[in-house]
Amino acid sequence: MKDIDVLIEALPYIKKFHNKKILIKYGGHAMIDDEAMSSTARDTVLLKYVGMKPLIVHGGGPEISRSMDKLGKEPEFIQGLRVTDKETMDIIEMVLVGKISTEIVSQLINHDGNAISLSGKDSSLIFAHRKGARKIEGLDKEVDLGLVGEVDCINTDLLDLFVENDYIPVISPIGIAKDGTSLNLNADTAAGEVAGAVNAEKLIILTDVPGVLRDPNDPDSLIKKIKVSEIPDLIEEGIISGGMIPKIETCVKAIEDGVKSCHIIDGRKKHSLLLEIFTTDGIGTMIFE
Repeated sequence: MKDIDVLIEALPYIKKFHNKKILIKYGGHAMIDDEAMSSTARDTVLLKYVGMKPLIVHGGGPEISRSMDKLGKEPEFIQGLRVTDKETMDIIEMVLVGKISTEIVSQLINHDGNAISLSGKDSSLIFAHRKGARKIEGLDKEVDLGLVGEVDCINTDLLDLFVENDYIPVISPIGIAKDGTSLNLNADTAAGEVAGAVNAEKLIILTDVPGVLRDPNDPDSLIKKIKVSEIPDLIEEGIISGGMIPKIETCVKAIEDGVKSCHIIDGRKKHSLLLEIFTTDGIGTMIFE
């Protein structure tokens, strides 16, 4: 009977999110090994078959660094931010578009989902401009990270075309500048921008942590719900810190752009996507207005 209870619990959520767009940011463990990627892909296809409209934006930082090592190119970071010269940008495109994106599409197709790989350059899907030199926290001087972009606008017509024809778009976070230059985009930021532009019901960010923890050493200290108005205090107290800050900022911007709720969940946990969407408790941290 337990299986039946699970279905009954899922029913209101299946009804609530029917025909709604769900933007999923693949990152962390969900992309590390074939088994994890296959499981995440299968869960994404299940969302499609119960009537939702999933879209995917993926990262690929560790894979990019590995490919750079193989090609004898030393990755350079300033305060955790990747410096991107022309050669690095070529490798980023090769890895994100040529390898990771097509691997995700293969996994989705393997589970009977129609999927298509898109770079942010395709049909100017993600129009962006170079960030240029700017002050970086912890450094005295301004730093230019090179071919690193900020999103200007999203070509939603292209995404709508695929979504309405039952495809799952798989988007690489690469922007195109006015002059046609490729720009390296932060994958979380790109996911938030796409979620807002397509009017997604939810933005779900798969990470390698349970969510926002009151005590980073205690997985039981998960904060399940955070209102946007509570975030400045949590940053002030140091509860939201480090790499979690840009993820939270992405969520806030997405909500300002009309996304109803954002979720930071643990992609290491099996079926985390389904547990978040179809159960009353969810499993990660939900950010809402």
